[in-house]
Amino acid sequence: MPEEYDEPERPENLDEPPAFFPYEGAAPIREPGSMGELIEVTVEGVYRSENNGQISQFVLVTDGDRKLPILIGPFEAQAIAMEYEGSRPDRPLTHDLIRTVMQRADIVLDRVVIDDFWNTVYYAKLYIVVGKEEMEIDARPSDAIALAMRFDSPIFVADSILDSSLDT
Repeated sequence: MPEEYDEPERPENLDEPPAFFPYEGAAPIREPGSMGELIEVTVEGVYRSENNGQISQFVLVTDGDRKLPILIGPFEAQAIAMEYEGSRPDRPLTHDLIRTVMQRADIVLDRVVIDDFWNTVYYAKLYIVVGKEEMEIDARPSDAIALAMRFDSPIFVADSILDSSLDT
């Protein structure tokens, strides 16, 4: 006969974040605001940096005068670098698959906008056109850039975000 199962005890307060969160108590409220005029940028490249044995990868976008490095993951770095270099994988990457699905569904990626920065994180939006309707979709900047490159769509960054890159 199987032993009886004792359900583990549940924590008392599930409404509060665990102690390892980077802030005390409830999460601060994020109120997106205008970060200024949108400036068209181009991808300058994908780079790697090593610091104390830790490898970081970033995509560098520029308006010609200012440069904005955006930290990205290894898969997104590969997707952006391959498109930048004009090389093709044997099988489609996720961003290639998304492009194919969008093209077959007659969805156009009109533009990508990186328009917010909060708590050390950049925020991006895809502006797609389905029929005659434009839709805004939240995306990570790395994914948005990888898709923009595949669609040859413009990438815009808010002016104040580009200005803040001069401080680093």
